[in-house]
Amino acid sequence: MTSPELLTREERELTLKCMEMALAKGAQKVRVTASKSVMDLVGTLNGEIDKVTHCLDRSLSVCLFVDGRFGSFATNRFDEEGLDAFLDRGISVTRMLAPDPFRDLPDPERTAKDALTGTELNLYDDYYERMTPELRRRLALDASLFGKRNGEEWTLISEEAEYTDSVFETFLADSQGLRCRHIETSFEYGVEVTLEDKKGNKYSKYWWDGTPMLKDLDINACCPKAIDLAVEMLHPKRHRSVHTHMVIDTEVASKVVSPILRALNAYSLQQNNSFLLDSLDKQVFPEGLTILDCSRNAGESGSRYFDSEGVATRPTAIIEKGTVRQYFVNTYMAGKMGIAPTVEDAIRPKVMPFPRHGLGRDEILSLCGEGILVTGFNGGNSNAATGNFSYGIEGFAFKDGRITHSIRDMVVTGSFLDLWSHLVACGEDARLCQARLVPTLAFSDVDFSA
Repeated sequence: MTSPELLTREERELTLKCMEMALAKGAQKVRVTASKSVMDLVGTLNGEIDKVTHCLDRSLSVCLFVDGRFGSFATNRFDEEGLDAFLDRGISVTRMLAPDPFRDLPDPERTAKDALTGTELNLYDDYYERMTPELRRRLALDASLFGKRNGEEWTLISEEAEYTDSVFETFLADSQGLRCRHIETSFEYGVEVTLEDKKGNKYSKYWWDGTPMLKDLDINACCPKAIDLAVEMLHPKRHRSVHTHMVIDTEVASKVVSPILRALNAYSLQQNNSFLLDSLDKQVFPEGLTILDCSRNAGESGSRYFDSEGVATRPTAIIEKGTVRQYFVNTYMAGKMGIAPTVEDAIRPKVMPFPRHGLGRDEILSLCGEGILVTGFNGGNSNAATGNFSYGIEGFAFKDGRITHSIRDMVVTGSFLDLWSHLVACGEDARLCQARLVPTLAFSDVDFSA
């Protein structure tokens, strides 16, 4: 396939020209990032077209290293005259800042050498070039079920949906010879439905799908799934406060994984705002927890060959059998903390199966026997420094591995370290459309209050 060009050759050449101009104006080192995206949206309300949107965004970000000082600036001007004035101002402002000896470009040995065309990860669908307004409209309308499906105990009173497709490209270069590209298409459909039962009670649920390839978008399954999820919430019951198993559905399970990843970021560690201080190469989680960074999984949205500094990604263990194997440390924080740099963040984290492969939600419910299945979090908060949390939840009570009734207005409390010490199971049912591949999770000895 011929490499697509969302950013034109002229725009990429001007990006490199911008770097040369900055060096000529007195910067000792420069990093430039050109980004461009196009997004089309068709929204429907109750089976009819409600809105149509077309957006194009283009920007140029410049990191300037001038006389031991650092400045970061952005513009949407892609003409030489505009960039000339922009760089003059940027360098002038940077020279007014305090010196910062830890600001630097990454070691060239660490940067990506294999992101040459931007399509190496097979995330670009050339069918995107054939998309038309009529095709987008037809996809959105055909996916609707409003007026086509009702039940004996409920009526579908509202259906709000959006179909979107987009393409974006990033071109990153620095004055040490780095040149890398990433280009990706995305096709998404999401729908929120509201049902009303015979007593006038309303229940809303959302479902979505997204993929880099249009052929893989399961668009016509989204409305039925959202309706089925809303139907399951009918007739909720008050549930007593309880100390029991908690199973978290894959759709919301990142709620208890994301705080771990944030706590491993060097910014949090350096500011003592992390419950995982001094955890590197220590076993602070149970052996059942392994999180890999699958940053180079071809065909999976979110995969990348490089981070925002141009540092090459690589498949690696973040947590291995409970032991922390990696902090996320960019070049700046590495110098500031006196530790080795890595990548700036978890690119494509994946929670691995435990205690065996093939577990889905139903199997995990059977494994736990009795408890609360969480399908949604409603507000609440967590403390990044201590790891304590308190979240409102909705979901279902289950007994003997089977759902008995829906529940609402309950609160789960605890600390992340204690929660993970009671890990029972990690499934193998994470959806590829998720930014973080977190499957259904199960924990024992969790406190719920009514």
